[in-house]
Amino acid sequence: MNLFTLFSRFFPLASQLSGYNQSLFRSDFLAALTVWLLLIPQVMAYAMLAGMPPIYGLYGGLIPPLIYGLLGTSPQLSIGPVASTSLVILAGIRQLAEPESASYVELAILAGMLAGIAMFLMGLLRLGFLSVLLSQPVIVGFTAAAGTIIAVSQLKSWLGFDIPRFNQSYQTLWYAITHLHQTHWLTFAFCTGGILLMVATKRWLPKIPGTLIVGLISILATYLFRFDQAGLAIVADVPQGLPPFTIPDLSLSKVQLVMPTVLVALVTGVVENISIAKSLEMKNKTYKIQPNQELIAAGAARWMGALFQGMPISASFTRSAVNNEAGAKTGLSSVLLAIMTALTLLFLTPLVYYLPKAILAAIILMAVKSLIDVASMKRLWKLRKRDFLMMLATFMATLFISIEMGVVTGVVLSLILVLYKNSRPHIAVLGQLPESREFRNYERFPDAKRFDDIVIARFDAPLYFLNADYFMEFVNDAIQDGKGQCKLFILDASSITDIDYSGMRTLEELVADLRHQGVDLYLAGMIGPVRDMLNHAGICNQLGKDHHFLNVYDAVHYYQRLKKGLPPAEWSEAALQYNSTKKTTD
Repeated sequence: MNLFTLFSRFFPLASQLSGYNQSLFRSDFLAALTVWLLLIPQVMAYAMLAGMPPIYGLYGGLIPPLIYGLLGTSPQLSIGPVASTSLVILAGIRQLAEPESASYVELAILAGMLAGIAMFLMGLLRLGFLSVLLSQPVIVGFTAAAGTIIAVSQLKSWLGFDIPRFNQSYQTLWYAITHLHQTHWLTFAFCTGGILLMVATKRWLPKIPGTLIVGLISILATYLFRFDQAGLAIVADVPQGLPPFTIPDLSLSKVQLVMPTVLVALVTGVVENISIAKSLEMKNKTYKIQPNQELIAAGAARWMGALFQGMPISASFTRSAVNNEAGAKTGLSSVLLAIMTALTLLFLTPLVYYLPKAILAAIILMAVKSLIDVASMKRLWKLRKRDFLMMLATFMATLFISIEMGVVTGVVLSLILVLYKNSRPHIAVLGQLPESREFRNYERFPDAKRFDDIVIARFDAPLYFLNADYFMEFVNDAIQDGKGQCKLFILDASSITDIDYSGMRTLEELVADLRHQGVDLYLAGMIGPVRDMLNHAGICNQLGKDHHFLNVYDAVHYYQRLKKGLPPAEWSEAALQYNSTKKTTD
C-alpha cells in the first residue's frame, strides 16, 4: 500500500480530487453557492427551532461541512443544522434549562459534542452495521411525528402571540386554537405569504432558491416600511465574526443530564447519515460509500463543530438533494460551502438584522412537508399491514409521549419484528412436478404430486436456537397430518446456511423421535459447511451414511427402490462421494 492510498483511506477527498480539473471545480463551486443560498436562512431557522439564538445555526454551518468534506465518502452529502436534530435537542434540553439562555446553549452544544464523539467511536470500532436498528417503517413513523411536532412548535411564530411551553404537542395546539383571537395579523400575513411564495417559486422557478427570495423580500419590506415597529418580531443583532474555540464543560453531572438526549441524537443521526448517503450513492452510481468512514466523518464534524460553538447537526436530505442536483462532484463542494459561511459570518450578518422571525418559521414549516411521507404510509398499508402498524405505533409514541420514547419504541419494535420473523421462518411442504425431477411448494403448484408415505419439507433459514422449537413442532405436525401413513421425512436442507448447537441438538432429538414413531429421516441438498458441522458433531453417523443425498429426487428414488426390495443401483456415484466427503465447499 503506497502513501497516497493510505492517506486517501483516512481523507477520501484526496482520492476524489485525483484527476481534478477546472470543469469539476466549476461544478463544485456552483453547487456550493447554490447550497449556501439555501443554507443561510435555513440554519438560522433551525437554531430558533432548537431553542438557540440564530447565530449558533451559522456556527453549525461552518466547521461541520469543512470536516465532512475532508473525511466523508459521499461527494454530495451536505451536513449542518437540520429540523429533526433541532427538535430532538429542544425536546431534551428544554427540560433542563430555559431555551435561549446561556445554560441551555451550553447543554445543547455539549449534547451535540457527545453524540459526535460516540458516532466517531462507532466508526473506529466498525459498528456501521448498527444503522439498520431502525427499519424503514419506523423511520417513516418517527419522521412524520417529528414533522408534526415541528409544525405545532411554530404556531407561536406563525400566529404572532405567546404560547406557554407544554410537554405535549396537542396541548400547544389546543391553546393556540382557543386563543386565535390574539393572532397578530401582520405576523400571520408574513409567515403565510412566505410559505405561498416559496411554494410558487418551487413550482414555477425551481432553479431559484425560494428561501433566498423570501428572505430578501421580507428584509427589504421590513426595512422600508418599518414593520418591526408594528409588532413584527425580527432577528435583530447577529454577532459578527468567527466563533471562538471553546471546550464545553465535561463535568460528570452535566454529562449525565444530557445523556438521554445524546442517545436519541446518536440513533437518529446514524440513521440519517447512512440512509441519505446510500440514497445519493444509488442515484449517482459512480462511487461506493463506506459506512464506517461515514460515521467517522459525521462524528468528527459534530464534535469538532461543537468546539467552535456550533449547534448540534446532522445530514440534511434537502440540502444534499440540492447539492446533488446542482452538480457537486467531490467533497470540495462542502469545503467551499464552509468558506462561504465563514465569509458570511465575517461580513454579511448585519444584512439579516431586519429578517422577520415569521419568515424563519415559514422556512421551517416548508421543511415539514418533506418529513411527512404520506406516499410511503399508503404503500405500507397496501403492501404490509404489520409494518404499517409498527409505523403507526412509532408515530403515536413519538407524538404523544416523547421523542425519546418514539426512538426507543422504534428500535424495540424493529428488533421484536426481526426476532419474530426469524423464530418462524418459511417452511414449504414439497411435491414433485409432473414429469420432472423438480420439487416445489405444493401450495403454489397445485399439480405437484405428494406421496402417501413420504413428507418432504424445505426449511428456508439457518437452523438455530431462535427457530429450533418451531422447526421441531412443524415436523411433528407434518408427520401427524399423515395419519400414521408417513414412513419417511425428507428435509430439503439446501436453504439451511448455518446451524448452531441448539439446531444440532434439535436434529439429534428429531432423529430419535422419528425413529420412535417408525419414521425415517433423509437429508437432501445440505451445503458443505453445514454438513461438516454435522459430521463433526457425529449426527451424520447417528443418522446413517446412506441417509444423505444430493437432492430430493435422489432421496425419493432411493427410498422407492428400497421399498420395492430393489437394490439401490441408481444411487449415484456422486451421492456416494457426497456422503464420504468431509470437507467441501458446495
